[in-house]
Amino acid sequence: MPRRSRSFRVGRAKTGLGLFATKPIRKRAFIFQYTGKRITSKESEKREARGARYIFELDKNWAIDASDTRYVGRYANHACRPNADADVEKGKIIIRATKRIEPGQEITYHYGKDYLENVLTRRGCKCPTCTRRRARQRAEQRLRAERRKKREAAKRKAVRKNTKRARASAR
Repeated sequence: MPRRSRSFRVGRAKTGLGLFATKPIRKRAFIFQYTGKRITSKESEKREARGARYIFELDKNWAIDASDTRYVGRYANHACRPNADADVEKGKIIIRATKRIEPGQEITYHYGKDYLENVLTRRGCKCPTCTRRRARQRAEQRLRAERRKKREAAKRKAVRKNTKRARASAR
C-alpha cells in the first residue's frame, strides 16, 4: 500500500525547527496526529522537572511524550495567533487547520495557558505577533525617552536663561 504524502515538512524556523506546509491546507482539514509515548500524568511531571519539553497533556491522568525525534508533531511551534488547533478525540491528539494554510507557511498552534505562563513568559514568546508587539513597545520606549530628554534639556535651558536675566537685572 503506497504511503500518503504529507502536506508538511520539517524546516528551519525563527524559533528553531518548525513544520511548514508543502501543499495548500484547507480550513478545518486534518494536518497530523500528535504521537508519542503514552505516559501517566505523574510520569509527565517527573519528566518535565528534568527538562522534557514535548509533553502534551491528554487529560488529568494521561499525557503524550513526543521527545523522540521520530514524532514530527513535536516540531509544530507555538503562536499566539495560530493557524491550527489541537483537539483531543478518543484519546488521540489531532491537529487541524483553523484557516487556510499556504505552501511555505509555518504550521502553528497555541500551546495553552499553562505552557505560556510557565515556559514562554520566562523566555519570551517568539511568535510573529509577540515579536512585532515587543519591537513596537521598544520603539515607543525609545521615543518617550527621547522626548523626556528634550523636555529636560529645554527646562535646563529655560532655567539658565532666567538666571542670566535675574543677574542682569540685579546689576
